[in-house]
Amino acid sequence: MTTPASRIPVNGTYNFRDIGGYPADGGATRTGKLYRSDGLARLGEEGREALRERRIRVVIDLRDDFEVRALPDDLDGLDVTVLRLPVFEGSGASASTIGATLVDLYEKIVLQHRDVVVRALREIADTGDEAVVVHCTAGKDRTGMVVALALLAVGVDRETVIADYAATQANLDGPWLEGMVALIRSHGVEVTPDLRIILGGSPPEALEAVLDLIDREHGGVREYLLDAGMDELELAKLRSVLVQPA
Repeated sequence: MTTPASRIPVNGTYNFRDIGGYPADGGATRTGKLYRSDGLARLGEEGREALRERRIRVVIDLRDDFEVRALPDDLDGLDVTVLRLPVFEGSGASASTIGATLVDLYEKIVLQHRDVVVRALREIADTGDEAVVVHCTAGKDRTGMVVALALLAVGVDRETVIADYAATQANLDGPWLEGMVALIRSHGVEVTPDLRIILGGSPPEALEAVLDLIDREHGGVREYLLDAGMDELELAKLRSVLVQPA
């Protein structure tokens, strides 16, 4: 297993990472190509400059309309194309998920919203040499599933992908999580240990469970994506943009 990518200190974010450098079929994922992040609402000029320095040209925002209205991305002055692909109404960072588990959320993403997942992967494949960042509110559930499926589709091993997903929890722990807890409490909701996991947790077993489901029902991630409407040419295109040959 390769060590998970470290957090990049981009102003206003807590979970901004470059998923380059992971061994993949025939090479390794490209550095400076695909980034994952939590929300981009508080970048400020310092954060925007960090995106400029990384030559990010495409932002894929997986949040729903309510989240976008509440905390619009702070991208003024950046030469970026923003693609809005809401995975579903509500998220791990919204009160509407109370009573759900992370596994419930992930199963909903891959079973009920696979059309959006496929579109996100197609959009990544269409970015060519341009750098792209995928984000939601926490950068762990919707972003976590899209990034995990992209990595698995191009041949990154499962153990590495799960470790990349699990690294989010430590990044969100502290100011980000406590701010979210305070927000939830302000709406009169009791914050239980289970809800804290929903908000800021990324336990490996949650991703393991949904990947096991994909394996049982489809025979693997590539087969799942093919069943969801992608074709072999699109998967090859995704691999070509994400993987640097050895």
